[in-house]
Amino acid sequence: MYGWRARIGLIVPSSNTTMEPELYRMAPQGVSVHTSRVPLREVVPSELLEMERSALRAARELADAEVDLVLYGCTSGSLIGGPEFDRAIEVKIREATGRPALTTATAVVEALRALGARRVAVATPYVEEVNEAERRYLEAHGFEVVAVRGMGIRRNVEIGRVPPHEVYRLARSVYREGADGLFISCTNLRTIEVVELLERDLGVPVVTSNQASMWASLRRLGIGEKIGGFGRLLML
Repeated sequence: MYGWRARIGLIVPSSNTTMEPELYRMAPQGVSVHTSRVPLREVVPSELLEMERSALRAARELADAEVDLVLYGCTSGSLIGGPEFDRAIEVKIREATGRPALTTATAVVEALRALGARRVAVATPYVEEVNEAERRYLEAHGFEVVAVRGMGIRRNVEIGRVPPHEVYRLARSVYREGADGLFISCTNLRTIEVVELLERDLGVPVVTSNQASMWASLRRLGIGEKIGGFGRLLML
């Protein structure tokens, strides 16, 4: 039986092509990932808010698979409604399914705190309106955002086509001296190949949406083993 140790139920945007493969690569032995999708084509506030309205349908479908945790796997989609939007989503899913729930935005906040990062640089594929929503969310949770830089990509399927070397160069371009952490946002942005390179080259911890989602999911599931190859976070 797959998931004999734990099953993660993943709610992912319909146009996301990256989160599932990255979670599969990071998952420890005996942990499986099972997916349901919610409609999203463009990463803009109106579509992100509309996507959330399908979350309970997707969560109930995952509950049929008797998952141990439901993960709402979209960074901007779990913070676009303000600083408490992520927690509201978690409550709705938990009440609808009777299972623990987690959003990527919540996972990122917990990951940055666990690594002691307070002054963070943020790299994203987003348009400026979404970048500003992310800045406000992080600042509301006590972080100083020293810089934010996005790629200005609206179509989510195009975000999934950005190669890792471009993500590396974007991350290096946004980093500022004095930042004590780097956050690369978006569950559809391919990042796990460059996390350790960036940590080595910049000398600060790097958090990515998918890496943080896996780390926080495993913590909630009571699985604390260290997983190498994906940055400092998964070695805590």
